[in-house]
Order: sequence, then structure tokens, then C-alpha cells
Amino acid sequence: MYNLRRLEILRELKHRGTLVAVASAMSYSPSAVSQQLTLLESEVGAPLLEREGRGVRLTPQAEILVARTEKALRELERAETEIAASLQEVSGTIRVAAFQTAMLALLPAALTWLREHHPRIRVEATQAEPNTSLPGLLTRDFDLVIDETFPGQARPARAAEYEHHLLFEDPMRLATPAPVASLAELAQRPWVMEPADTPARAWATAVCHVAGFEPDVAYVSADMLVHVRLVEQGHAVAFLPDMLRFDRPPGLVLDGSAGHTRTVLATVRAGAGEHPRIQAFLTAIRRPF
Repeated sequence: MYNLRRLEILRELKHRGTLVAVASAMSYSPSAVSQQLTLLESEVGAPLLEREGRGVRLTPQAEILVARTEKALRELERAETEIAASLQEVSGTIRVAAFQTAMLALLPAALTWLREHHPRIRVEATQAEPNTSLPGLLTRDFDLVIDETFPGQARPARAAEYEHHLLFEDPMRLATPAPVASLAELAQRPWVMEPADTPARAWATAVCHVAGFEPDVAYVSADMLVHVRLVEQGHAVAFLPDMLRFDRPPGLVLDGSAGHTRTVLATVRAGAGEHPRIQAFLTAIRRPF
């Protein structure tokens, strides 16, 4: 029987791409990772890695092993879920990634509820955008990602490996320093938007295109509080999520009449949603809404 830890190292290489990244994630030295993979090749009796430029790629035999390892890990995760469900008290650590507004608006209240109802659950939370945190579910860096989707956007690749739990629909409001009659009136105004490689930026740009203009994106920030301040002081216009209702200064005009929304989700690995820790966290995170 093949060594499971070595199979996990091979799987990590599939997801992370380099020996150095695997070593960092698993607290090994790169030479130790290389040695374990060499031993696994001896066990298998076939090459598992091929040189590709300065890096390596998995052979067809290695891909077979990774696919089977994924199935084995999912079965072990199901076993963990069943054992946790058989216990009277929910305990242990859940590692969560959330984008900024979710960290600000949802997480504190959820932590308060968990502290009262499940004091033996430890939450480790990291602020990260979904496009970077979702792959962390598959590498098991995170157990749950608070995710967002916008109308007209496809789900990420490998969607079958994720399980999505709807939290709520979050209105996206046009934010201006003074009232306007239509979005088209803002064609000549400077905008603040999120970075170019984000779903939020793609959605906001598409909405402006439908209104007949290319937005003048003078300011770029992933920090939504920066967006609020720039609009409040008359330097830009923006789309702001309703989730920011806890921080709305009086110098902000918000118009939601167009009916734009984003969908806020809790995403976990496929099959992990029934784990008691996941269920407890889902209950906690839904409470404010």
C-alpha cells in the first residue's frame, strides 16, 4: 500500500505547482519534499514527475494517484464529519477566508454568537478575495470561504469540487455625492473601482457599458472603505454593496433603484457542508441577515 503522507505531498504539488510552495505549506524543506517524492516513485515503480522548463509536471501515472488520493481524502473527511456528529459538543478549529466587507459586517457578530453557543469552536479568519481564497479550499488551507458572485459571471473552474451555501442577496447601490437621474449622467465623472482582475470590477464595468459609456476609473482600491471616503468627499462615484450599511457617512447618496445585486455565499469543499463545525458557522454567519 502506498504511503498516504507521500501521496498528499504529490497532491500538494499538483495544486501548488512547485516544490518550494509544497515545502512551505507542509513545513518541510524542499529537499525533504524531493526525497519523499523519490521514495513514492520507488513504491509505485514508475516516474511521477517530468521536467518542464525550470519546473516539473506530473506524469499520467501521477495524475492517477492524485485523483485517487483526492477520493481517499474526501472519504476521510466524511469520516471526520460522522465522528464529529456523534459527539455531544461541537469543538475544534474552522479556518475561514472572507472578503473585506464580510470580515467587517458579518464576522464579528458571528464570532459573538459562536462564543456564546459553541465556545469550543475556534475560528481562524483571513481576509482574502474569493479568486485567491477558493483554491485554498482544495489545498485545505481553508475550510470555508465567504464568496461572492455577480450577475452574468460564470462559476470558477473545477466548480464540481465546491459546495455552495446561499447566505443572502446583497444590493449593489450607485453611490454619488449628490443625486443623479440616471447612470448615464456619470459618463464624464471619475470612478473608484476594485482592481482589474476582480469579478466586482468586471461587473461594474459591464453595467457602465450597458448604460452606454466606458467608465473613467481614476482610482483603484480593493478597500471598500476607500471607495466610501472618495465618494463622500466628492472625488469619485462608485457602486457600493449594501453590506456596508454600518459605515455610511451623511455625504453619500445611495441609489438602489436599478435592482443590481451580488450573491453572497459560503463555499466549502464538496461533501463538507454537513460537518457540525461548518453547520455551526453557517448558523452564526446568517444571523445578522
